[in-house]
Amino acid sequence: MKGFAMKKIGETGWVEKERPACGPCDAICKPIALAPCTSDVHTVWAGAIGERCDMVLGHEAVGEVVEVGSEVKDFKPGDKVLIAAITPDWNSLEAQGGYAMHSGGMLSGWKFSNFKDGVFAEYFHVNDADGNLAHMPEGMDIAAACMLADMVPTGLHGVELADIQFGDTVAVIGIGPVGLMAVAGAAIRGASTIYAVGSRKNCADLALEFGATEIINYREGDIVEQIMAKTNGKGVDKIVIAGGDNDTFAQALHMLKPGGIIGNVNYLGEGDYVKVPRLDWGCGMGHKQIRGGLMPGGRLRMEKLADLVMSGRIHPEKLITHRFTGLENVEPALMLMKDKPRDLIKPLIILED
Repeated sequence: MKGFAMKKIGETGWVEKERPACGPCDAICKPIALAPCTSDVHTVWAGAIGERCDMVLGHEAVGEVVEVGSEVKDFKPGDKVLIAAITPDWNSLEAQGGYAMHSGGMLSGWKFSNFKDGVFAEYFHVNDADGNLAHMPEGMDIAAACMLADMVPTGLHGVELADIQFGDTVAVIGIGPVGLMAVAGAAIRGASTIYAVGSRKNCADLALEFGATEIINYREGDIVEQIMAKTNGKGVDKIVIAGGDNDTFAQALHMLKPGGIIGNVNYLGEGDYVKVPRLDWGCGMGHKQIRGGLMPGGRLRMEKLADLVMSGRIHPEKLITHRFTGLENVEPALMLMKDKPRDLIKPLIILED
């Protein structure tokens, strides 16, 4: 098979590989829709997880099952399936402890384009198929289905990490596709005021449609000063960090009330340390929590998120601004994520049968 791969740090290209083998509990799928991610950009051009040689990229896909192992009960060839970007080993001790995304070690539930070949290929492997696949609902929009792989669960996990409650004032820092889904999740959770921090008009417009009450444009002034002014110097109850860099935590701590929580789902691709300002952290005693987490994967999660889409509670298909057809267009779609033109939110590649 052919796949689009990270050849080494800073270099990508097409490679030829053997089709992956199917274990007794596994499945082999072919993609029917794909989406590149900023995480792919961090992995290749920032070397965020270290050197990878000829590793097929990609972790966002909707697939069709072409083969299942002898122990797989609930899926068969021809099934259209949702696949989360995170595919844990569900019989692991970490999964039994409630942290399946870290099964086998920290971040080890993230297998696609990390420990094994990803989905930007003619075929890809899914471990523990009964636990990691979900049937794609009849009539589901293919774009929404593909966004369920990563953008939706990651954005909503930021909301879970921040423990947003009814009436909370919330800031969502970074309103790319993940941050936009965090805005939608904060609205569903009952936040009273949602400050969406970003500068691109199409993202700001969609944030308002998803439930943001105000846009904070970092190009128009310091975001801490803007939010503190709007909250009469009190700050916000909860913050979701879905963009920015290692210094964003310092800004977040300054604008967070004592007792508040920061939920981080931003992939920090560079640098060695995150700075925590002593005074803004209450000299270590401010009851200001920072929670960072890799989004949960798994079949149950995907089925519940699919129900949110089918009931019209969330509209992730609106994230798609650029559409391509054919596996060969993975490369230009990925370059869009790298270059981030002003009109981009998220590209989608539809594969012809």
